Amino acid sequence: MIECSPAARSELAPTGKLRAGINLGNFLLTATDPATGEFRGVAVDLGRELGRRLGVPVEIIGYPSPGALADAAKSGVWDVGFLAAEPQRAHEIDFTAAYVEIEATYLVPPGSPLKTIADVDREGVRIAISGRSAYDLYLTRNLKHAQLIRAQGADNVFMRFVADKLEALAGLKPRLMIDHDNLPGSRILDGRFTAVQQAIGTPKGRDAGALYLREFVEDIKATGLVARAIENNNVRGLSVAPKAS
Repeated sequence: MIECSPAARSELAPTGKLRAGINLGNFLLTATDPATGEFRGVAVDLGRELGRRLGVPVEIIGYPSPGALADAAKSGVWDVGFLAAEPQRAHEIDFTAAYVEIEATYLVPPGSPLKTIADVDREGVRIAISGRSAYDLYLTRNLKHAQLIRAQGADNVFMRFVADKLEALAGLKPRLMIDHDNLPGSRILDGRFTAVQQAIGTPKGRDAGALYLREFVEDIKATGLVARAIENNNVRGLSVAPKAS
């Protein structure tokens, strides 16, 4: 287990506890216990492990979306955040390498002429998407012709896709499998347009803390802790990210 310097500990837990922000919109990494209301999931388990290694109590702070979590970085209300590493967010947050990856692709409605991922980026194609998600940020940078139609929350995005008869639904593959089951005749396109890199971040200016977080992530991948957290939470569709180059 890697040692934590006093500087890193003071930067990651300046109030005497580790305040860990999680994205409740990512059902693969977070959940709320229906009986107790407590947060659980892979991200929560890793946050508690980080607090254990720092020797401080942990406060889990839930946010409804990755955008809300990222926006809160500037206010100093959380010390580490579990969210996808994206260039737009790196202005305010120092990220580790990814600890898990999640494939993102498209669902198309019954009878769709779209056969491949490349087919989707054409004039007249409207794509339902969760606003300010990591894959929204990716497609915003990379699409040339298709139009993104944003909604908040995976259920609302799916309803918009169906109600407005949109040409495609962008999302994380495990969620699209659920939507596919709820729309007979729909198809999930093969391959992926990106793999969302789920990482841990800390607000800019905490250099010692950021360095420790990067070492922490590489350690929990190499020792199998991330894999065990995935298994213990019975999550499908997550893969442990490779070692950072």
